[in-house]
Amino acid sequence: MRRLKTLAVIGVGLIGGSFAMALRRAGAVTGVVGYDRDSSAMQLATELGVIDTAADSVSEAASGADLVLVAVPVRATAAVLRDVGISIDAGAVITDVGSTKGEVVRTARNELRERFARFVPGHPIAGRETSGVESANADLFRGARVVLTPDEATAADAVELVRGAWEAIGGRVAVMAPEEHDRVFAAVSHLPHLLAFALVSELAAREDAAELLGFAGGGFRDFTRIAASSPEMWRDIALQNRAALLEELDRYGAQLAVFRALIDKGDAPGLERLMNEARTSRESLKPGMRRGSPLE
Repeated sequence: MRRLKTLAVIGVGLIGGSFAMALRRAGAVTGVVGYDRDSSAMQLATELGVIDTAADSVSEAASGADLVLVAVPVRATAAVLRDVGISIDAGAVITDVGSTKGEVVRTARNELRERFARFVPGHPIAGRETSGVESANADLFRGARVVLTPDEATAADAVELVRGAWEAIGGRVAVMAPEEHDRVFAAVSHLPHLLAFALVSELAAREDAAELLGFAGGGFRDFTRIAASSPEMWRDIALQNRAALLEELDRYGAQLAVFRALIDKGDAPGLERLMNEARTSRESLKPGMRRGSPLE
């Protein structure tokens, strides 16, 4: 990819900060300007050397940038894109990191208008339980899958610039339609996160919650690790991908009912068969797909 003169990061947290650090280390950007609604996050990002300049607004950050990375909760995307659209240069490119894509594309079309062709929707499959720029790491995206979901109207050179940026920092880029992305991730990411939140919520509401959680072992911690993720972010994801997520909840509920019926009947062979099928499928996952992430 060509070296960027200026990268603008809107939302200087784990993902935005890691992207900036990784591009800088790769020698792919000269300067980084950042904006975050949390002024303390910008101050810390400056102190850590993640950004060079802290802007006073989204518009100020985007003005003059070659590439604008929008790394905010998905329901905040509209207001950010509106301000980005009125301030970017004609040749600048905009991308995002949201975990839903269909609604983001529709929002971008409405807010960016004539600049919509410069928008490349993106979703890096990487993250940590901890959030904030203090957790940013230049190696976060090395070997991680990154999904791009460009629209038919998206400019080819914009797609190539964003692809090049992700590949420069170790990302493995795939391209799919926004609707396909949302269907896939409702099953393999959004549903598991909701289940983890629901399990912890249910146990925590019991009168003997302290005792139960006091005996929680590795299995419980592994299963519920992603419940430590940002509630604000996952609230927005669940609501933005509502239709696909509800369908997956119904599918999961039906399968859970099958397991319940087998246990109720004492059907050991049937229960073992389903468990073996699940174990075989789990063990067949590619090594790169085994990386856990609260931001998938």
